[in-house]
Amino acid sequence: MRMINKFLKMSGKGKKGNKSNGKESKTRKTDSKPATNPKKSGSSRESKSPASTAGLPTKKDLLKPSPSFQETPQNGRVRLFIEKLRLCSVLFDWGTGDQSQTDSKAIETKRQLLLELVDFVGKSKAVFSEQVIVEVMKMVKINLFRTLPPKVHQTMIDPEEEEAVYEPAWPHLQIVYEFFLRFIVSGDLDVRLMRKHINAQFVNGLLELLDSEDRRERDYLKTILHRIYAKFMMLRAWIRKSISLTFYNFIYATEHHNGVAELLEILGSIISGFALPLKTEHKQFLKTVLIPMHKVKPLQVFHQQLSYCVTQFVDKDHTLAPTVINGLLKVWPAVNSSKELLFLNELEELLELTQPEEFEMVLKPLFRQISLSIGSPHFQIAERALFVWNNEYISSLIADYRRDVLPIIFPALHVNSQSHWNPTVSTLTLNVLKIFMDLDSELVEQCSKAHEEKMKSQAQAKQRREEMWSELMS
Repeated sequence: MRMINKFLKMSGKGKKGNKSNGKESKTRKTDSKPATNPKKSGSSRESKSPASTAGLPTKKDLLKPSPSFQETPQNGRVRLFIEKLRLCSVLFDWGTGDQSQTDSKAIETKRQLLLELVDFVGKSKAVFSEQVIVEVMKMVKINLFRTLPPKVHQTMIDPEEEEAVYEPAWPHLQIVYEFFLRFIVSGDLDVRLMRKHINAQFVNGLLELLDSEDRRERDYLKTILHRIYAKFMMLRAWIRKSISLTFYNFIYATEHHNGVAELLEILGSIISGFALPLKTEHKQFLKTVLIPMHKVKPLQVFHQQLSYCVTQFVDKDHTLAPTVINGLLKVWPAVNSSKELLFLNELEELLELTQPEEFEMVLKPLFRQISLSIGSPHFQIAERALFVWNNEYISSLIADYRRDVLPIIFPALHVNSQSHWNPTVSTLTLNVLKIFMDLDSELVEQCSKAHEEKMKSQAQAKQRREEMWSELMS
């Protein structure tokens, strides 16, 4: 019996082993299946990963002689074009100022290859195939999409005043930008094939590069983004949304972005092409982005472009004038004289586009602020506010609504004419008073009497306070 039990136990173990062997064979079979599929194999992942250098050209490949397009037969030029694109994907370390002789030679070789590519794209009449487009986009992304260096200027400064900052890799970057710009605007490019590559992720990469401190790079990016907006209609809404998010971050978080002026230039041309009636989305962008942008500290850096965008909206739809003017009055600078001058300049441009109906809606708050500017001790602000009457259209609007305007601004005009320290401001004030006298002398007399009575009542109130105070102190 013992022998039988041992035999049964041994046979049971053998069966279990056979079962496990069967399972192992099954797992081997299932493991071997994915290996036949290149999409799931581990080796394919390594070859596709950016970290892998297999198949990528090196500096040694760059230094090897390469035939020119003129020396190559017509049927071999596309293949040569792809080879040169791959060679131009070799990158260099520009951070160290000293390069070896080999690196310097390779840098110059790459520059010459890039120039050949620019010339080929400009002159080639062949339709770009999908393989060529893939290689072009790969080369462009490798060269352009990079981490920007730490900012030299921690605050935004007027480009005319700040010291220029130059990108060390610009000798190559400039040619890559020029190549890609010519590639994008080429009439032989099939937009349907490009949709796979010029997508939202690519546009976001370009928008991030707009924070570069090199103005030359920002100019190229501005042109390229505008061309993409014009050519790829399916990306237009995404580009506008991405620009809005960039501005939100700038207004409410950082107040620092080197590409704000360039983005506003792009928007200026976009807004000029808006169809009428304006969409609610566009009006919301004006209210929540462009108007609040007036309150940031570095306004003078991009005010010209911002003012153009705002006036484009009012020019398209004059009913937006009250919204814009009231928005400006809410964020009007209280102590910053240079910003106030910018606001006065923009205000005059807006009033030129304002119709009488809209002018009447904003009349009282508008001239309360203008009255404060007229009475400003800063002579440039007072002078600029009085220059509004030199504009014929605005002067005619004021003349039509003089009975509402003059009572608001008369106190400031009276004080300036009597006691302002700057003679130019006094002269301008007297000219404005003369205009009102010629229009309606009775109104001027009424306002003068009302002002005198108000001053007397204020003087009497002041005297009563002083008497009460002296009684309390005695």
